[in-house]
Amino acid sequence: MSLIMKACLGLLLLALPAFAENTELPLKAGDRVALSIGGILESDAAQISRVYSISDSGTINLVHVGEVKAAGLKPSALQRAVQDAYIKSEIYTRPVVNVTIDGGNTPDRMVYVVSGCRKNGPVAYNAGMTIMKAISVAGGLNEFARPKNTKLIRAGKTLELDLRNVTSDTAKDIKLEPEDQILISE
Repeated sequence: MSLIMKACLGLLLLALPAFAENTELPLKAGDRVALSIGGILESDAAQISRVYSISDSGTINLVHVGEVKAAGLKPSALQRAVQDAYIKSEIYTRPVVNVTIDGGNTPDRMVYVVSGCRKNGPVAYNAGMTIMKAISVAGGLNEFARPKNTKLIRAGKTLELDLRNVTSDTAKDIKLEPEDQILISE
């Protein structure tokens, strides 16, 4: 393999962890996370390694250290927070923590198509979902839709859009976030 190809492969491998973290969704109250811990006594690991539900106050309650903030963190950041909590409490010197979102009873993350589509209502959010993908999942525009007058509501702020521009230039297809609302005038 040429030196240039090896260098490119090396750079790609270094970038993968950063890309994975950027595609993670922040955790929220009600989410369930599976936590496993290694690098400690097996008896302790068996006590700590399990599924935790994030409380309404946004924390998980860990053996030996108590409450650790989880809501608002991505799973990879929660891993570091749990490791740091055990190290700072001087309980373990080198714990290895893995956190994944548990699909058990985790509330679905949704976006909401409020009007202008054939099947208005909640649409299951997927990482990388765009406004046009959400509209497609909602059955596409209905015969009364006026795509020129579209609003995207995110965290209480409204963005006015003209979907005609999006269909002619896919670079303008906005990436959605969970809880976004799409209103297409009729």
